[in-house]
Amino acid sequence: MLTFVWKIFAMTKNIRVRFAPSPTGPLHMGGVRTALFNYLFARKNNGTMILRIEDTDQNRFVDGAEEYIKKSLAWTGIKIDEGVDNKGNFGPYRQSERKEIYQKYIQQLLDNGKAYYAFDTPDELDKIRKEYENRKDVFMYNSTTRNRLNNSLNLTKQEVEKKIKSGEKYVIRFKIPENKIIKLKDIIRGEMEVNSNTLDDKVLMKSDGLPTYHLANIVDDHLMEISHVIRGEEWLPSLPLHYLLYDAFGWQKPEFAHLPLILKPVGKGKLSKRDGAKFGFPVFPMEWKDENSGEIYAGYKEEGYFPESFVNILALLGWNPGTDKEVFSMNELIVAFDLTKVNKSGAKFDPEKAKWFQHQHLQRKSTDELLELFVPILEEKTGKKPNTKDLDYTRKVIELLKERATFVKDFWELGQFFYQAPETYDKKAMKKAWKENTAELMKEVVKLLENINDFEAKNIKEKLSEWINNREIGFGKVMQPLRLALVGSLKGPDLFEIMEMLGKTEVLKRIERLIINA
Repeated sequence: MLTFVWKIFAMTKNIRVRFAPSPTGPLHMGGVRTALFNYLFARKNNGTMILRIEDTDQNRFVDGAEEYIKKSLAWTGIKIDEGVDNKGNFGPYRQSERKEIYQKYIQQLLDNGKAYYAFDTPDELDKIRKEYENRKDVFMYNSTTRNRLNNSLNLTKQEVEKKIKSGEKYVIRFKIPENKIIKLKDIIRGEMEVNSNTLDDKVLMKSDGLPTYHLANIVDDHLMEISHVIRGEEWLPSLPLHYLLYDAFGWQKPEFAHLPLILKPVGKGKLSKRDGAKFGFPVFPMEWKDENSGEIYAGYKEEGYFPESFVNILALLGWNPGTDKEVFSMNELIVAFDLTKVNKSGAKFDPEKAKWFQHQHLQRKSTDELLELFVPILEEKTGKKPNTKDLDYTRKVIELLKERATFVKDFWELGQFFYQAPETYDKKAMKKAWKENTAELMKEVVKLLENINDFEAKNIKEKLSEWINNREIGFGKVMQPLRLALVGSLKGPDLFEIMEMLGKTEVLKRIERLIINA
């Protein structure tokens, strides 16, 4: 019943969602999934998708990170309606450009007694924390301690003004109300309760005059008229504070939904870039180079994944459509997406399943789509630009190899022999296929093939099969060395199709070369 009521509410409310990353490094695939779920929800409900850059933490700011975020979202097909590059009526959309706005609202909290100045130095707080640790206790800056610490709650107005005028550093903390049961609602996790006495007085304004995430986030979401805050599970502990901040300002709260973590392949712990390095798969949408260390981190784009494959991978991490369908285009995801079907528990990332999605999306593509993507690889490998005849030939190659391919680059790995005669032969295959009398058999095969005028797969198969049956030879004794001669290994698609593609002259040349070199 609650789900039904919530859906009716979502349909009637002006839906505005935001993705609000910090430019502190490359965008993790978990961040892209957050952006994706916001985007799907917005499109499903004819809403607006906003990109806001939360760059108030100048100490962690990384050059190029914001551009990387925007390029990554564009590659995945997540379209932004409002943001730093898409003008809207609620800007600026970069928090570092909204400093004056936050000053206004922090002053409002100070005036209403909801926040206070704290002059405690880091050294003073560290000393207090150590004293608590020695007593095997945990220090919290809250209602039980704030009245005896170095803050405006314990100083006169004149003393506070004097400290500020003298340039003494301070932060502004939120005054958490005492003994309050905070009732929370989350679309995914349901209803929760938290006692305010378990919370500490979070810093809202840092000593550099910039707001922390908590203040800037609440103010921006309110002023930008965000209807639904869809974000990662790591922000769930901040929800009680955010509820209290909305109450302190007297503002209506948005709906909240906290997405489950993406877990390591082993199932325990949050997926990190170290896991990617350890297990050999990307955790970023696009390649990222760390300018400090020079280390390069792999990206799904550069690894050969289609953007729609990557999106499909992310969509099924923590969300279930309620059917057996697993392969979706972006438009299909928009139609099927339902925020209430997002799971509470973490979603284990499976690198092999990721490849499966890529394989499925490759099968969905037309031959001409794949040809366009493969041609640049072909040009690089062969050193020449294909003409019309070459393109027709490559279309047939793609059609023969498509079912075996996962990435476009696989067409070369699987079908190099269509363009270049093998220079070496697989040792294990050679040992298996080449016996004492194989050379003589292959010479007879050469004579047989020379006399086939209509060199098409069906005809070659018919003639060669008839000859093998008449000679009462096992098919493997002929077909294995024949495949080895043409391919260089015992792999590949239908052998007779390969022979038709290569043509009689090239087939005979390759067989004779193996006879000589075996």
